[in-house]
Amino acid sequence: MFFRREKPRELGFDDRLAALKAQGMAVSKKGNGKAAVMRKGCAAVLREDSGKAVVERAGVVVGREIGELTHGGYQMFFTTPSGGKEPALAEQLRELHEFLEDLREGLGHDSFYNTSLGTTNQRHLYDRVRGRDPKPRHDHH
Repeated sequence: MFFRREKPRELGFDDRLAALKAQGMAVSKKGNGKAAVMRKGCAAVLREDSGKAVVERAGVVVGREIGELTHGGYQMFFTTPSGGKEPALAEQLRELHEFLEDLREGLGHDSFYNTSLGTTNQRHLYDRVRGRDPKPRHDHH
């Protein structure tokens, strides 16, 4: 008698969106392979790439935009594509951290040790290295 191991089913973009809905997130499809996900003042724009969900932009809702976490050296800020800048509050950082952890889990992405410890950010604007960080994108989601 031979035992066959069943091949694990690859979850597609729509399956991942359904998993995020099951976690209590508001999900809305935007067309052309994109979706918006929101919970408690945090939001992300996802796009489909070869059947997988990729986070295009994530942060805190500032007005009608998503403000990305930016390290200013002396303080954290949320910067928007239109150039808006708001100081990050401790409660927002906690909510963002939980949102991103749940987002990674729902999308089937790995959760690494350094990101599990606290909120991390992609943008650093506190040193004198010119041109290291790209300018904020000016596309509106």
